[in-house]
Amino acid sequence: MWPNISAAPFVLTGFPGLEAAHPWASIPLLVVCISVLLSNGSLLSLIRAERSLHQPMYYFLAMLAGTDLTVTLATMPTVLGVLWLNQREISHGACFLQAYCIHSLSIVESGILLAMACDRFIAICIPLRYSSILTKSRVVKVGLGVLMRGFVSLVPPILPLYWFPYCHSHVLSHAFCLHQDVMKLACADIPFNRVYPVILVALTFFLDALIILVSYILILKTVMGIASGGERAKALHTCVSHVSCALVFYLTVIGLTFIHRFGRRAPHAVHMTMSYVYFLFPPFMNPLIYSVKTKQIQRRIIRLFFVRGRA
Repeated sequence: MWPNISAAPFVLTGFPGLEAAHPWASIPLLVVCISVLLSNGSLLSLIRAERSLHQPMYYFLAMLAGTDLTVTLATMPTVLGVLWLNQREISHGACFLQAYCIHSLSIVESGILLAMACDRFIAICIPLRYSSILTKSRVVKVGLGVLMRGFVSLVPPILPLYWFPYCHSHVLSHAFCLHQDVMKLACADIPFNRVYPVILVALTFFLDALIILVSYILILKTVMGIASGGERAKALHTCVSHVSCALVFYLTVIGLTFIHRFGRRAPHAVHMTMSYVYFLFPPFMNPLIYSVKTKQIQRRIIRLFFVRGRA
């Protein structure tokens, strides 16, 4: 059976009823988008150039920055197209590809945060074996495993979308494509595509968050056993950045989930705003958190601007 490519294109939605304000609404989104691209791009360049940052923790941070960059580039072109140019139509193929990238990268980001938690657990709970466990080859394998989990696990629910008939309205509820949004428009018997995403979310986001929580309980138990107060504070300080990023990511996931499940009576603008918070807030905050809380990155940034200033 051939893919259903002859159907009418999908129609993206900005802020219903506020079409006249779309150009103004695009300004803060554009500012945040540019900030995300510049800050995460700078962080990647910094980690690549600075030899002292060639450590497992910063390799995982580079993966996080790369994921944040990619998800922003995958999401924002259609958003700005709708708000600036009223370019609302999107082909089925482009829509499914965007949904695939967005959902896959979300799972990848969750996996990277889990890897970073494991990095902190090994560094604090079994520090003498840190360098022998987290070798460069193992870090690469973990990174590849996280990518494979994200991109392979999304093939089963996304691929069937090409064959489904879409006989309902072709209007999507966001300015970008999401799997659950497309599924509402399909008129076919699709129990697999309704059940599989729920199981996938449970086995990725919720399981990752649970393992991260357990790892930090064990870390806290280990740190409390350290006699020196200064050493305890130093050990906990190395975890602050990661805990902050994990909270930002998972709280936005929970917020978006609650809005979709229990906020059906909420104005559509609330759903739209929460979706933009979910896609833009973590990529915006992550480099800021690590720049403020990580002394090695702070020193490198200061040295970079000091050298440029003298030049």
